[in-house]
Amino acid sequence: MRRILEWHLWFTLLLALSLAGAAASPLFAQATSKLKVLASTADLAALAAEVGGERAEVQSLVRGNQHPHFVQAKPSYLLKLRKADLLIIVGLELESGWLTRSHHTPSLVSQSGNARIQPGAPGYFDASQYAEIVDMPSGPITPSIQPFGNPHYWLDPENGRKIAQALAHKLGELRPSDASYFDDRFRVFSKRLSDAEEIWNAEMRPYRGCKVVTYYRSWSNFLKYFQLVSVGEIEPQPGIPPSRDHASELVNLMKSQNVGIILVEPYFELKTPNNIARKTGAKVVVLPSSVGGEKGITDYFQLFDYDLAVLTKAFRSKS
Repeated sequence: MRRILEWHLWFTLLLALSLAGAAASPLFAQATSKLKVLASTADLAALAAEVGGERAEVQSLVRGNQHPHFVQAKPSYLLKLRKADLLIIVGLELESGWLTRSHHTPSLVSQSGNARIQPGAPGYFDASQYAEIVDMPSGPITPSIQPFGNPHYWLDPENGRKIAQALAHKLGELRPSDASYFDDRFRVFSKRLSDAEEIWNAEMRPYRGCKVVTYYRSWSNFLKYFQLVSVGEIEPQPGIPPSRDHASELVNLMKSQNVGIILVEPYFELKTPNNIARKTGAKVVVLPSSVGGEKGITDYFQLFDYDLAVLTKAFRSKS
């Protein structure tokens, strides 16, 4: 009996030491920790969260209620960049002014010193490589806020699907032991998206071909997908107020084309859109273009649910 008790004691001790050693090993830590995913915008973070599930810790640098073209970098961005296993960017120069490029100092990505997320490294993911890009410049590239096409491509649900699939593959590359988990998460997301698209398209079908004006050319993918028509923008370039001539031409154009809706993101001023609306009889519709742009929009599906509810209500009020 004594020998049996001694054997159990030694076995328990060896098992405890074995588990402690495994827990301390890098492989064990990697297998049990979550991948640290950092996205530049809330929309890409939302897509990453869909496929990453509980095996990825996803954060974004920019909130959905911020203008993504004009971001003031913070010290906290650097701390997040240093810890990231994967950095997801919109690309097309959207983040060039505050994250990926700098004219006078190393970029924030470079300053982070994190080799995993430098351009060309496995942890650097440019989502624009997997999306349909519209508004591509036809002539020579000139200094512009969108020199390589429209960076607001996540507003097409099919682009959301393509990006999510590419992200699932990327996460699987970074964590092969969880590859099937990420693939399964993508399949569930894709099915939910297909179901949602049926509803969204049914809601918007009566308004196909309707004409709108936008504050800036940030809705091109959204308008293309839902078959709406833009006749112009209030701002010819972000941050540059329209001239008196431009505003006058836009008013005349809206009257001649019977445009009844002006789309404006929450972070733009409303004085100019309201002035144009008074002169044309159009309705100003404040529409968030990002997850988190309004309270309650916490994922990719809720962004479209919210926008289409607001937009269809506005169209009905003008009919």
